[in-house]
Amino acid sequence: MHTPLRYSIGACIAAALIAGCARQNKPANVYAVDEGFVDAHGALIYYTSLGEGRPLVILHGGPGASHDYFLPYLLPLARSRRIVFIDERGSGRSEKLEDTSGYTVEAMADDVESVRTSLGLGTIDLLGHSCGGVIAEAYALRYQANLSHLILCSTFHSTQAMNGVFREMIGKMTPELRARIQKLESAGLYGHGREYEKNRYTEEYMIAAWGEGYFPYLYRNHPDPNYSPTAAGNMSWDLYRTMWGSSGEFVIDGNLTSVEYAGKLGTIHVPTLITAGDNDECSPVLAREMNGLISGSKLVIFPRSGHMTFVDQPGMFIKTVNEFLDDRK
Repeated sequence: MHTPLRYSIGACIAAALIAGCARQNKPANVYAVDEGFVDAHGALIYYTSLGEGRPLVILHGGPGASHDYFLPYLLPLARSRRIVFIDERGSGRSEKLEDTSGYTVEAMADDVESVRTSLGLGTIDLLGHSCGGVIAEAYALRYQANLSHLILCSTFHSTQAMNGVFREMIGKMTPELRARIQKLESAGLYGHGREYEKNRYTEEYMIAAWGEGYFPYLYRNHPDPNYSPTAAGNMSWDLYRTMWGSSGEFVIDGNLTSVEYAGKLGTIHVPTLITAGDNDECSPVLAREMNGLISGSKLVIFPRSGHMTFVDQPGMFIKTVNEFLDDRK
């Protein structure tokens, strides 16, 4: 009964060789996708990559979203480099943890390092957006020797400062919207509705907070016509509550409160690009503060842009990133 096993292994080797040859002989305008999972410290981390050349690892926000919201906007970057998207632990296609204490910025930074070493990427460029930018900062503070360039997009370096931005955001709301949001938060945001609804925000709160409260800070130039605040609720809620907290959208009181990097960013010496939209949910004030803390860093504020700068100004965003990464001085 061993023959079928030997045949199966031989067939697999042959198929792999054929696939490898096909990749080597593919036309220059064909971008093959490589995907898989890396077992990182007890969590299977999903990755997908395309393109060739120097690797650019890309980290999504949320926390608890997935890499999917980058698509198709960041695909043009693959024309000049290998781009590697990952879904952070507990997010997207990556493994969810039974013990939610494993959802930390530090663990996610370590996961990036596991992906880097397991895929043999060598020195990497790293781009983090929103909460992914926080993870990118943590990675740079722990593994700077493995970085070539760092890109921090629409992110924050201090939870206290970010909570201050949220207080200003609440203050600018109409009295009616502010009162409606505060009433929903006072009643508790979880445990309402049908059984399948109890472990997430109610639709009423999603619409008020994400649709009416956040939306003006998400898009400016090209509002996504497919955006839906309730569809945004399709994410990893146990991770979100652990990291963001359970008190609502306008205060971070989960374990992201550990993010206070103002006194540490000065130790980052790799070339760093910091970007934000001029009407970003992560206020450009925070981007300017980070720019002042990281010596020699470059700051770009995209005009008519909210949090999703690569949607509002896609050509400008890709050009800015490519020019920064191509400057190897």
